Amino acid sequence: MSNLSRIEWRTSEHQIGYPESLKDQEARNIAIQNGEQPELIWLLEHPPLYTAGTSSDPSELLSNEFPVFETGRGGRHTYHGPGQRVGYILLDLKRRQADVRNFVHALENWIIATLAEFGVSARAVEGRVGIWCDTPDGQEAKIGAIGIRIRKWVTMHGFSVNIDPDLDHFTGIIPCGISEYPVTSLRQLGITASMSNFDAALKKSAPSFFAAIE
Repeated sequence: MSNLSRIEWRTSEHQIGYPESLKDQEARNIAIQNGEQPELIWLLEHPPLYTAGTSSDPSELLSNEFPVFETGRGGRHTYHGPGQRVGYILLDLKRRQADVRNFVHALENWIIATLAEFGVSARAVEGRVGIWCDTPDGQEAKIGAIGIRIRKWVTMHGFSVNIDPDLDHFTGIIPCGISEYPVTSLRQLGITASMSNFDAALKKSAPSFFAAIE
């Protein structure tokens, strides 16, 4: 099992601009490839913005209220903003299972296990990107997004989970190309949780994630 003490856990207390975060990830990705810096799990928040993945359809961008950034991760349009925990995961899969599908599945299960710490029964759904749960009225809704990129077996990007964002901000896009289902958050589910609460739950669930990718 991975020695978690060898992985840098970075938590940014202030909002990080998207271009800055991408530049930092790209530099760290190369440093990890070259064995110059440790692997990184970076937890942060962004100011309101939209990102466009490699499969993005311009027709799914419905508003120009917030800036849009092209990104090399897989997937379509996503929203990032205050109240949403973003996790950038930079790990060297050559040290583990060089299996992209397994990595994504393990990442999904990590978020699902973390949400379970707050009493949320979340799940991945075949054919639908992201992490899903039921709202109090029984409607299925998306609470988390996943999008990754891998360069020379070192991962980039990662996940976002809605803690207490302004859900109206999601109306400027068709999130991940899925219009049939709404987006939800821990707050909308009636759960009060701080970012530090969520981060602590992530760390608690981390060993099973790393065990799954060994």
